Amino acid sequence: MEKKTPLYDLHVELGGKIVPFAGYLLPVQYGTGVIAEHMAVRTKAGLFDVSHMAEIVLEGPDALRAANMLTTVHVEEMVDGQVKYSPMCNEQGGIVDDLMVYRLAADKYLFVVNAANHEKDVAFMSAHISGDVKMTDISESVAQLALQGPAAEKIFQKICPENEIPQVYYTFVEHAHLTLKGGKVIDAIVSKTGYTGEDGYEIYCAPEDSIALAKTLLDAGRDEGLIPCGLGARDTLRMEAAMPLYGHELNDELTPKESGIGFFCKMDKEDFIGKAAIEAKGLPTIKRVGLKITGRGIAREHSDVYVNGEKVGVVTSGTHCPFIGQAIAMAYLPKPLSEVGQAVQIDVRGRMIDAEVVKLPFYKKPAKD
Repeated sequence: MEKKTPLYDLHVELGGKIVPFAGYLLPVQYGTGVIAEHMAVRTKAGLFDVSHMAEIVLEGPDALRAANMLTTVHVEEMVDGQVKYSPMCNEQGGIVDDLMVYRLAADKYLFVVNAANHEKDVAFMSAHISGDVKMTDISESVAQLALQGPAAEKIFQKICPENEIPQVYYTFVEHAHLTLKGGKVIDAIVSKTGYTGEDGYEIYCAPEDSIALAKTLLDAGRDEGLIPCGLGARDTLRMEAAMPLYGHELNDELTPKESGIGFFCKMDKEDFIGKAAIEAKGLPTIKRVGLKITGRGIAREHSDVYVNGEKVGVVTSGTHCPFIGQAIAMAYLPKPLSEVGQAVQIDVRGRMIDAEVVKLPFYKKPAKD
């Protein structure tokens, strides 16, 4: 039985096409359609319900040590108001999940994990923390919205004091005061983060305030072209930006180094779960690559990749990306066949289509003047 997010009734009211996803009922798209929603985020702004994500707090004298062991980044270097992206590895070096860790205080950390891995992550974290640290799953008491796109800041300024809007990527304000339509002021965590390849914010608030907040934002952003967006656009946007998705590019077997997120795997750390196994594996023999489809067709997940008639890899994600106007895919290939320009063929339901390896990401937002 799928759960409803606190924003479910609003999705229905706005005409969202509801589908089951990671145990929740969420809109895959609205009447505008995936392409319009994708383009809105790239050129103006889009609003997403990401309340299905799970939030777990670690606090206590040993919270820093626990957070450091669970992640592959330098949590000990973080300051209050900083966010870091990190894999969480198992003892074999494979990825249990990829997550965001927020430093609320020296002895208090917020972990934001993928909805599909919620129960698995809670069990893993619980089994791997020790000492004087308390773990609390606060997911049911948090709603989350993502306001994404070039116009996001201009829209957000209409409801939040400027000095409470985080200015630096991967920072957050723990107690931002947002003014809703009607004058009610709510307390929210606002972070300058996202999963679209654009500037924007992720906003954590009380579930009972989420619909009013969403309506306030949609109203404030109407003149800026803000529209509600669903899972479909969220996926095409992250694909265009070459952001990995757990269960596609990331899994329990592949290490962060093999998965193309080795930058977030700090081997100079004293220790973390999986470090010894990753060291023992040595240099990766495979690489996550971008593929540009040069033939006719769209490659999908699980499509086999061939070079000279020999199977060499499998597509992890594939789609047509509206903004760049190109069918693309990501796949794992052997290192020697991962160079930019390498020609491959992809088996799409028995038909071979041509593609070539290209540099990632497929899309990068323009630098600000």
